[in-house]
Amino acid sequence: MNIFDCKKGFLIFLFLIYSVPYYAQEYVPVMKVEDRLEALKGQNVAYQWSEMAILGTANDTDRIAPRPTVTSRFLALVFVAVFDAWSAFDDAAIPVYMKAYDKFPAAQQTTANKEKAISYAAYHTLREYYPYDSLQFKKFMLHLGYDPNDDSLDPTTPAGIGNLAAQATIKARYNDGANQYGEVEGFSKPYQDYTNYQPVNTVDQLNDYDRWQPKYFTRETGEKFAPSCLTPYWQLVEPIALKTADQFRPGPPPKVGSEQLQKEVEEVVELQANLTNEERALVEFMRDGPQSVQQAGHWLKFAQQVSKRDNHTLDEDVKMFFANQVTAMDAFIASWDSKMFYDSARPFALVHHYFKDKEIKGWKGPGRGTGTIKGEDWRPYSPSAFLCPPFPSYTSGHSTISGACAELLKLWTGSDYLDVQVELVPGALTEPQALGEPIVLDFPTFTQAAEMAGISRVMGGYHIQADNIAGLELGRDVAHQVWDFYNYHTGQSTQ
Repeated sequence: MNIFDCKKGFLIFLFLIYSVPYYAQEYVPVMKVEDRLEALKGQNVAYQWSEMAILGTANDTDRIAPRPTVTSRFLALVFVAVFDAWSAFDDAAIPVYMKAYDKFPAAQQTTANKEKAISYAAYHTLREYYPYDSLQFKKFMLHLGYDPNDDSLDPTTPAGIGNLAAQATIKARYNDGANQYGEVEGFSKPYQDYTNYQPVNTVDQLNDYDRWQPKYFTRETGEKFAPSCLTPYWQLVEPIALKTADQFRPGPPPKVGSEQLQKEVEEVVELQANLTNEERALVEFMRDGPQSVQQAGHWLKFAQQVSKRDNHTLDEDVKMFFANQVTAMDAFIASWDSKMFYDSARPFALVHHYFKDKEIKGWKGPGRGTGTIKGEDWRPYSPSAFLCPPFPSYTSGHSTISGACAELLKLWTGSDYLDVQVELVPGALTEPQALGEPIVLDFPTFTQAAEMAGISRVMGGYHIQADNIAGLELGRDVAHQVWDFYNYHTGQSTQ
C-alpha cells in the first residue's frame, strides 16, 4: 500500500459527491498543461508549480462554482507542503507540518534536489485537492522528467522528502474544520455546513433589515434560484498562522437608522449609477468570471508578477508563495469570522429598503444602460446568474484578502512597488451587448491594488464603505501575524 492509499476512499467519495452532473461523461479540462508550457519556459520550478495551482483552481471553478474559501485552503496547503519539502534543504528553515527528519547535508542542498522534492510535494497535494485534474498534474511531472508513481517514503531522497511533506500536510489538515471529506459526524457531504446556519431573512421575507438575506438569481434558461450561504462555518476552520479566527475581529458595522449607514448606502447608489468604463473594467477584474481563481488566486498571480519582475530564484519563490497563500487562507477565515458573527446585510437589500417607492438613477441591467429606476428594482453591476455573493457582507472578503496579501508582499519585498498593468474590455463579463473600448488598469503599488480591489466592491454594489475599510484593516492585521509566523519558519526569528 502506498502513502496515498489511505486517502483513496475519501477521494472516491469526494468524486461521487461532486461528479453527479459529470459522472457519465469524460471530464475535459478547460485549462490544460499543454497550453501553459510555452509560458513557463525560463521560470523556476516553484513558479511553474504555482501555474499548475492556478490551472487546478480555474478548472475547479469551471466544474463546480466559485468557492473562494475552499480555494484559499487548497492553495495555501499546496504551498505549505512545498515549503516543508524545501525546508529539508535549508539549515535554518522549520517546517510547518513535517516532523522527525534530518536536513540534507550541504553537498546535497542542490537546486536539482530541491526541484525534485518540491515537485513531489506539489504533485501529491494538488492531486488531493484537485482530483479531477490528476491527469494534468501527472503530465506535468512527466514533462519535468519525474516518475509520478514514485511514492517512496525514504527521507534521505528528494522524492521521499517531497512525498513525506505532502503526506504530513494532508494528514495534519484532516478534520481541521473544513469538512473536506464529510468527516464531521452527521454531515457526510464534503463541505456540508455542520453549524445548521439558517438566515434570519428568507429569500421572500425580510424580517431584519440589518441581517443578510438570500437573493434570487436567474439562469440563462430563465429559471430562478436562490443560493444558500457559502461555507457558513468557515470561521471554525483552523488557521495556519492566526491564533484564533476572531483574533482581530473588528467592531460592528453601522446599523439601519444610523446616519452613517444611510450615507454609505447612498454612496453605493451614486457610484454604481455613474460607473466609467475604467471603473466597469475594475469591477469586473476584481469580481472575475468563468474560470475564476478568486481572491487567493488573484494574489497568487500578483506574486507571480513580482517573481518575473525581480527574477526570483527557486528559494525565493518557495518562500514568497508560501507566505502569500498562508496569508490569503487565514484572511478568509478571519473575514468569515466577522461575516458570520455580524451576519450583516448586503447593499442589494439595503438599497431596496432605503429607496423603496422612490425613483433613483441606476443601472437597468445588461445592455440597458443607466437611467431612472424604482429603488426596489436596483441591482448590483453583475450578470443575473450571479448577482451578488451569497453570504453576509461585513467585512468585505475582497478587501480583507487584498489588504492582507498586499501588506504581506510589501513586507516580503521590502517595498510597496508592484507595477502591474492589465488590459480588459469593459462589460465583457457583465454586458457583452455594451462593450467599452479596451482599458489598461494600472496597479502601481501593493497598497493601491488592495484599495482598488476594495473600492471596486463598493462601486459594483456588493458592499458599503464600512465593509471595505474594516476589511482592509483586518487584512493588514492578519498579514503582520503571518509575517511573524513566516519569519519563525524561515529561521529569522523565534516565536
